[in-house]
Amino acid sequence: MPEQMNVEVAHRLSEREKAAREKHRWEEVIEILEVLLLAAAAIATAWSGYQAAKGDGQQSVLYSDASVDRVQANTAAALGQQRLAADGAMFSAWLEARAANDADLQAMLVRRFSPEYRTAFAAWLDTRPFTNPDAPPGPGDMPQYHNPQMEQAEQLNEQAATLEEAGTEARHTAEEYVRATVLFALVLFLVAVGQRFRLRGVRVATIAIAFGLLAYGLYDLASLPPI
Repeated sequence: MPEQMNVEVAHRLSEREKAAREKHRWEEVIEILEVLLLAAAAIATAWSGYQAAKGDGQQSVLYSDASVDRVQANTAAALGQQRLAADGAMFSAWLEARAANDADLQAMLVRRFSPEYRTAFAAWLDTRPFTNPDAPPGPGDMPQYHNPQMEQAEQLNEQAATLEEAGTEARHTAEEYVRATVLFALVLFLVAVGQRFRLRGVRVATIAIAFGLLAYGLYDLASLPPI
């Protein structure tokens, strides 16, 4: 009898040791998975946070450059309008000089036209404006007329619009990176909470959810353009 009891006790102790080893083994596996999740989530959080901050900075720079272009465009447009107004005033004076048959005054006024307006004026005269009812009303309406300041203003406005669009896109991308950062922070939170549970099922379920969120976040991160 004592020998049988000793064998039974030894068997129970062996089963307990085996169960303890198995429990210790799955805890080690889970801990390794948790460490890997924490490392991956931490790296992804740092990267997405850096990209979000960089996107905000790029947005500010692009919007600032667009504002500068808008100011320069307004200045160029004002100068172009002044130039056209001056040419228009001298053209009106030329018409009066022509009506008065003052050839010297006409020649002087033509010399004072801007180069672009003078070219358009010559083309306008070729249309026989005083006998042709279909002729344009003045040199400023001719296709040969070009106003450098007005063209510069148009180019600057187009450039400003492109910069503003790029700034808006940078802001949108930064917001996407912020969303990814929040997602990775949730992964870190789940792993930290899961470590407090001792029930295998609950802990494994928490890790599985965290892993799913991490995989989705990494996929979302890979689809975003780097800033």
